[in-house]
Amino acid sequence: QEQLVESGGGLVRPGGSLRLTCQVSGDTLTNLQIAWFRQAPGKEREGVSCITHSDLDGEIYANFAAGRFATSRDNSKKTVYLEMNRLKSDDTADYYCAAKPGFCGPGWDLPREYTDWGQGTQVTVSS
Repeated sequence: QEQLVESGGGLVRPGGSLRLTCQVSGDTLTNLQIAWFRQAPGKEREGVSCITHSDLDGEIYANFAAGRFATSRDNSKKTVYLEMNRLKSDDTADYYCAAKPGFCGPGWDLPREYTDWGQGTQVTVSS
């Protein structure tokens, strides 16, 4: 079982940027897929992005995130990042990282598929 800790949330103006960090415990990111989810007040948790440990696998993004958000990883630091640009008020939510063994593919954005979760970090986009 992995322990995950998110950081980097905060208050940002519309159009601004934030970088979230997900620190993963354990020996390695090998064989793990790490996804970012978000949950706005009164809404269901939704997938944002997914990344695996290998350079051979591409990342997957939700439609709303494609072109604005980018996920990356540093295997040596066991850290996954979510760079968020051109933020909008609709991006306001608690953001979570989640892990499970495997590779990003169909069903990557189903919260029930993930075994390990961080505690979340709050992102507020407001002027």
